[in-house]
Amino acid sequence: MEPTQAGKLSERTTALVVMAIMPLFFSSNIIFGRAAVESVEPFTLAFLRWFLTAMILYPIVRSELKGKQQSIISLRWPLVVMGLCGMWVCGALVYLALKYTSATNGTLIYTSSPVLIILIEFFAKGRKVRLREGLGITLAFVGVVVIVAKGVMSNLTTMKFNYGDIIFVVCAITWAIYSVGLKSERFQHFSTLGLFFLIAATGALLLLPFAAFEIVYLNEFPTSTAAWGNIAGIVAIASLLAFSAFQFGVKVLGPSLAGIFLYLLPIYGVSLAILFLGETLATYHVWGVILVLGGVVLATLPAKLMQRR
Repeated sequence: MEPTQAGKLSERTTALVVMAIMPLFFSSNIIFGRAAVESVEPFTLAFLRWFLTAMILYPIVRSELKGKQQSIISLRWPLVVMGLCGMWVCGALVYLALKYTSATNGTLIYTSSPVLIILIEFFAKGRKVRLREGLGITLAFVGVVVIVAKGVMSNLTTMKFNYGDIIFVVCAITWAIYSVGLKSERFQHFSTLGLFFLIAATGALLLLPFAAFEIVYLNEFPTSTAAWGNIAGIVAIASLLAFSAFQFGVKVLGPSLAGIFLYLLPIYGVSLAILFLGETLATYHVWGVILVLGGVVLATLPAKLMQRR
């Protein structure tokens, strides 16, 4: 039965509301993660995150996936790519980066993801990049450079970079690839939660050997109440709520429009970092926010809205 026009409108309205809250959920990952990496190794933290998330999702999606084994097997390599991008790189490497840089820096660099989505769609799908989008991409790129260089441009020539910031740049690019991949037609016959489970489970499998190494050879495994409290927050809020909301938004609105809501990341993320981690907002952060957010808005705000101004 085809959905009615009213039903489509209601689904779109729901998606818009969900996406407005979604950046808060995502921002909590960096906050919980920054606290957790003090006592939990990054690959172990990422593995526990996605393993526990998959275990919670399985009873919910089991009936949907029953009888679809062949379809799942045929998608094994696309799922590996998605698990590698969304859970391995944007999971473990984010936590590794947080050992070296602040949650504020990580949040602001991640804000550049929407313009990176445009670039990925340009290279992968031949999407046309308009002048306004090109200018926005340039502004956002300059903003990321300001953040990575900490506002001191001589750091660019002397190569004085924070390793954590560089890793976050890689993660932002990878997140853009993940976002575009979610819209692939090959995934459309799975529900939001069904696809989320498959990617989370695949990501957990990819992370397992690295987590095992940390646990066995580094003799590191979370035991404190605080560590497990942070893990619980990452699983419930930053994983189940955040990824489900984002994938629902991408499915209904498309990756470019869904990416617009990442405008809210610096507002949520920096506020949480200041409130819960005691971080301070430096001058270069302010310039970074202006350049990155300004570039993202310029590049991705729909043309109709720009014309109304």
